[in-house]
Formats: sequence, structure tokens, C-alpha cells
Amino acid sequence: MAGDAEPKLYREFASWFYLLTAPEEYSEEAATYLRLIRQFSEVEPSTLLELGSGGGNNASHLKSSLSLTLTDLSDEMLELSRNLNTECEHIQGDMRDLRLGRMFDAVLLHDAIDYMTSERDLAKAIATAAAHCRAGGVALFVPDYVTETFTQVTDHGGNDGRGRALRYLEWSWDPDPNDTAYFMDLTYVLRAEDGEVKVVHDRHNCGLFPRATWLRLMDEAGFVPSIAEADHSESQGTEIFVGRRKPDTKS
Repeated sequence: MAGDAEPKLYREFASWFYLLTAPEEYSEEAATYLRLIRQFSEVEPSTLLELGSGGGNNASHLKSSLSLTLTDLSDEMLELSRNLNTECEHIQGDMRDLRLGRMFDAVLLHDAIDYMTSERDLAKAIATAAAHCRAGGVALFVPDYVTETFTQVTDHGGNDGRGRALRYLEWSWDPDPNDTAYFMDLTYVLRAEDGEVKVVHDRHNCGLFPRATWLRLMDEAGFVPSIAEADHSESQGTEIFVGRRKPDTKS
């Protein structure tokens, strides 16, 4: 995680992931990504590589339209996704240096791109997307915030499962506006099947970059960059960076 400890959610508490964020909540979001891929692509998209696919929530909706290869740093998250998306290929790897030696019509980096907290690591992740995106294809980068849109915010939610439940409080804040990172502190309240309740604090160190940095790094990696506004109900003004792969470029 760009030099930071990986959040507990993706390791020891991975089995609770779908109670924090359920796959069925992603249908609108996935439809937005599919629309943008088709809109900006110069090729007919049939294959997609997702870098940082997590538990496979977006994939659970995209797989009916595209052949998916899903990658993540966390074996625990990949195992969740394998059970949810049995028909998809799953590969463990770091988005900063993964090289599969093959090309895809589209590449998706959802909010896992937020864990790139330095410009160097962000550039590496964008280069990985370029290395796997065929000419005329499209890569989508979906950070929660850019520098220009960040505001301190709190959120809460959670879901009930079979015999257990999770509730969370999320607080995003920036201790140093002059650097390229912010904190997303999450508190989970976990109620087990036997009724025992546990409270867990989990800090997520996230990157925060100006639009100009995104557009420059995408251009340098071999993309024609543009910005699209997310239009699904959970977007809250999220901006999507769309990169069409330039022809005759190498990564």
C-alpha cells in the first residue's frame, strides 16, 4: 500500500467485507463504467483488466458484458471475489509493478487507486494500466477525490448478514493540506453470531492529487486523457479520469 500498512479490512477482517459494502449496491456504478468504456473506446470492448478489484463488487455486474481478469494485492480479497465471480480469472499482484504480458480492451482502477499516496506510486499504477491496454482501448481511474474536490466528511452505514452484522463510521480528513495524502479512519462495530460485539479502528492512508497531476501522468504513460463526471446515485461528485490508449506507444 505505497509503503503504508495494508488496512485490516483487506486482511484479518476480510470476511466482513460484504457487510460493509454489498455487491448489489454497485449495479449503477458498474453501468456507468461500462457506458464510459463503450463511449470512449475505439475498439469493440470485450475484455477488461481490473487492478485492485477487491471483493469483486463491480465485477459481479460487469462480468455479464465483458470477460474479466481481476487482480488484487490481498489474497483474502481475491478469495472473496473467487467465490462471488467464479467465472472470472483472478491473479494476485501489485498494481504498481504487475505485468501479465497481454493486452486488454479496457482497464479499470476503481477506488483502490486511492492507496497510491505518492506521485511516484501513482505514476507506476497508471503505467501498469497503459502496459495492459491495447491501442484505442480505454482505462478508467476512479479516485474518491482530487485535491480540488476534497472536503472533510463523515459517513456511516453497514449491513446485516446471516447471524452477524456490521456497522461503520467513516471519517475522511487531511492533517496536512500541503502533502499528497489524507486519512480515512474507519471504525467497525462487529456483532458476531454469539452476540459478542467488537469495535475495531482501521486507518486507510489515501492519496490526493490535483487534476493536473492526473492528466499529466496519464499523458506521459501513453493515454489521451479526459475527465468524465460520474452520474450514478453514490457518486457525490466523483470525477472519473478516462484515458484512451494512444496508438504506436510502448510502456
